[in-house]
Amino acid sequence: MKQHTVIDSPYGPLTLVAEDGVLCGLYMTDQRHRPPEESFGTPDETPFAEAEEQLEAYFAGELKEFTLELRLNGTPFQRRVWDRLRTIPYGERRTYGELAAALGNPAASRAVGLANGKNPIGIIVPCHRVVGADGSLTGYGGGLERKQRLLDFETGTALFAV
Repeated sequence: MKQHTVIDSPYGPLTLVAEDGVLCGLYMTDQRHRPPEESFGTPDETPFAEAEEQLEAYFAGELKEFTLELRLNGTPFQRRVWDRLRTIPYGERRTYGELAAALGNPAASRAVGLANGKNPIGIIVPCHRVVGADGSLTGYGGGLERKQRLLDFETGTALFAV
Protein backbone atom coordinates (compact mmCIF):
# COMPACT_ATOMS: atom_id res chain seq x y z
CA MET A 1 0.00 0.00 0.00
CA LYS A 2 1.31 3.45 -0.93
CA GLN A 3 0.91 6.67 1.02
CA HIS A 4 2.19 10.17 0.49
CA THR A 5 2.51 13.57 2.07
CA VAL A 6 3.82 16.95 0.96
CA ILE A 7 6.24 18.91 3.12
CA ASP A 8 7.75 22.36 2.76
CA SER A 9 11.46 22.79 2.15
CA PRO A 10 13.84 25.59 1.19
CA TYR A 11 13.70 24.10 -2.33
CA GLY A 12 9.93 24.11 -2.64
CA PRO A 13 7.34 21.50 -1.73
CA LEU A 14 8.60 17.92 -1.54
CA THR A 15 6.28 14.97 -2.07
CA LEU A 16 7.29 11.99 0.05
CA VAL A 17 5.96 8.58 -0.99
CA ALA A 18 6.06 5.37 1.06
CA GLU A 19 5.31 1.81 0.08
CA ASP A 20 4.35 -0.44 3.02
CA GLY A 21 5.71 2.24 5.36
CA VAL A 22 9.14 2.50 3.66
CA LEU A 23 10.20 5.65 1.81
CA CYS A 24 10.27 4.96 -1.94
CA GLY A 25 9.97 8.46 -3.38
CA LEU A 26 10.91 12.09 -2.79
CA TYR A 27 9.84 14.34 -5.62
CA MET A 28 10.16 18.07 -6.24
CA THR A 29 7.60 20.12 -8.11
CA ASP A 30 8.16 20.13 -11.87
CA GLN A 31 10.65 17.27 -11.51
CA ARG A 32 11.58 15.39 -14.63
CA HIS A 33 10.55 11.71 -14.38
CA ARG A 34 8.05 12.54 -11.63
CA PRO A 35 5.40 9.81 -11.57
CA PRO A 36 1.75 10.80 -11.92
CA GLU A 37 0.11 11.99 -8.69
CA GLU A 38 -2.38 9.11 -8.74
CA SER A 39 0.51 6.64 -8.31
CA PHE A 40 1.46 8.17 -4.92
CA GLY A 41 -1.32 6.42 -2.99
CA THR A 42 -3.44 7.89 -0.26
CA PRO A 43 -2.56 11.09 1.60
CA ASP A 44 -1.24 10.08 5.04
CA GLU A 45 1.67 11.60 6.92
CA THR A 46 1.96 8.69 9.39
CA PRO A 47 4.92 6.84 7.80
CA PHE A 48 7.01 9.97 7.28
CA ALA A 49 7.91 11.24 10.77
CA GLU A 50 11.54 10.04 10.63
CA ALA A 51 12.04 11.25 7.05
CA GLU A 52 10.64 14.67 7.90
CA GLU A 53 12.84 14.89 11.01
CA GLN A 54 15.99 13.99 9.08
CA LEU A 55 15.16 16.33 6.18
CA GLU A 56 14.55 19.18 8.63
CA ALA A 57 17.94 18.51 10.28
CA TYR A 58 19.60 18.35 6.84
CA PHE A 59 18.11 21.68 5.77
CA ALA A 60 19.22 23.19 9.10
CA GLY A 61 22.79 22.07 8.36
CA GLU A 62 22.78 19.63 11.26
CA LEU A 63 22.62 16.32 9.34
CA LYS A 64 25.23 15.21 6.83
CA GLU A 65 24.14 11.61 6.21
CA PHE A 66 20.63 10.17 6.06
CA THR A 67 19.97 6.89 7.87
CA LEU A 68 16.49 6.13 6.58
CA GLU A 69 15.33 2.77 5.34
CA LEU A 70 14.65 3.18 1.62
CA ARG A 71 12.92 1.14 -1.04
CA LEU A 72 14.64 1.98 -4.32
CA ASN A 73 12.47 0.60 -7.11
CA GLY A 74 14.36 0.30 -10.38
CA THR A 75 16.45 -2.00 -12.50
CA PRO A 76 19.41 -3.78 -10.89
CA PHE A 77 21.80 -1.36 -12.64
CA GLN A 78 19.83 1.69 -11.47
CA ARG A 79 19.83 0.41 -7.89
CA ARG A 80 23.62 -0.10 -8.05
CA VAL A 81 24.03 3.50 -9.23
CA TRP A 82 21.68 4.83 -6.55
CA ASP A 83 23.48 2.82 -3.86
CA ARG A 84 26.79 4.28 -5.06
CA LEU A 85 25.33 7.82 -4.92
CA ARG A 86 24.72 7.29 -1.21
CA THR A 87 28.48 6.88 -0.68
CA ILE A 88 29.31 10.38 -1.97
CA PRO A 89 30.11 12.39 1.16
CA TYR A 90 28.18 15.54 2.03
CA GLY A 91 29.64 18.58 0.31
CA GLU A 92 31.64 16.54 -2.22
CA ARG A 93 31.09 15.94 -5.91
CA ARG A 94 31.75 13.04 -8.25
CA THR A 95 31.63 12.86 -12.02
CA TYR A 96 29.53 10.41 -13.99
CA GLY A 97 32.80 8.82 -15.17
CA GLU A 98 34.05 8.39 -11.61
CA LEU A 99 30.79 6.67 -10.68
CA ALA A 100 30.99 4.42 -13.73
CA ALA A 101 34.56 3.45 -12.84
CA ALA A 102 33.57 2.77 -9.22
CA LEU A 103 30.86 0.45 -10.56
CA GLY A 104 33.49 -1.44 -12.55
CA ASN A 105 32.59 -0.13 -15.99
CA PRO A 106 34.44 3.12 -16.85
CA ALA A 107 32.73 3.28 -20.25
CA ALA A 108 29.25 3.42 -18.68
CA SER A 109 29.16 7.12 -17.77
CA ARG A 110 26.19 7.77 -20.05
CA ALA A 111 24.24 4.86 -18.51
CA VAL A 112 25.16 6.16 -15.06
CA GLY A 113 23.80 9.56 -16.07
CA LEU A 114 20.52 8.05 -17.23
CA ALA A 115 20.14 6.08 -14.00
CA ASN A 116 21.08 9.15 -11.98
CA GLY A 117 18.34 11.13 -13.70
CA LYS A 118 15.71 8.57 -12.71
CA ASN A 119 16.64 8.57 -9.03
CA PRO A 120 13.29 8.29 -7.22
CA ILE A 121 14.50 9.68 -3.88
CA GLY A 122 16.14 13.02 -4.56
CA ILE A 123 18.23 14.81 -1.91
CA ILE A 124 18.37 11.74 0.36
CA VAL A 125 19.97 9.76 -2.48
CA PRO A 126 22.22 12.67 -3.45
CA CYS A 127 22.16 12.69 -7.25
CA HIS A 128 22.76 16.46 -7.04
CA ARG A 129 26.39 15.68 -6.10
CA VAL A 130 27.16 14.34 -9.58
CA VAL A 131 28.66 16.71 -12.15
CA GLY A 132 30.09 16.56 -15.65
CA ALA A 133 33.68 15.53 -16.38
CA ASP A 134 34.75 19.19 -16.43
CA GLY A 135 32.94 19.96 -13.18
CA SER A 136 30.00 21.63 -14.89
CA LEU A 137 26.42 21.12 -13.84
CA THR A 138 24.75 18.72 -16.19
CA GLY A 139 21.16 17.68 -15.83
CA TYR A 140 19.16 17.41 -12.65
CA GLY A 141 15.59 16.17 -12.39
CA GLY A 142 14.75 19.05 -10.06
CA GLY A 143 16.34 21.65 -12.33
CA LEU A 144 19.87 23.04 -12.53
CA GLU A 145 19.05 26.01 -10.29
CA ARG A 146 18.03 23.66 -7.46
CA LYS A 147 21.11 21.51 -8.08
CA GLN A 148 23.37 24.57 -7.77
CA ARG A 149 21.57 25.71 -4.63
CA LEU A 150 21.94 22.26 -3.02
CA LEU A 151 25.64 22.10 -3.90
CA ASP A 152 26.22 25.64 -2.61
CA PHE A 153 24.32 24.82 0.58
CA GLU A 154 26.41 21.72 1.24
CA THR A 155 29.72 23.46 0.60
CA GLY A 156 28.80 26.55 2.57
CA THR A 157 29.07 28.81 -0.47
CA ALA A 158 25.41 29.75 -0.68
CA LEU A 159 24.96 33.45 -1.35
CA PHE A 160 21.57 33.41 0.34
CA ALA A 161 19.93 31.67 3.25
CA VAL A 162 18.11 28.46 2.42
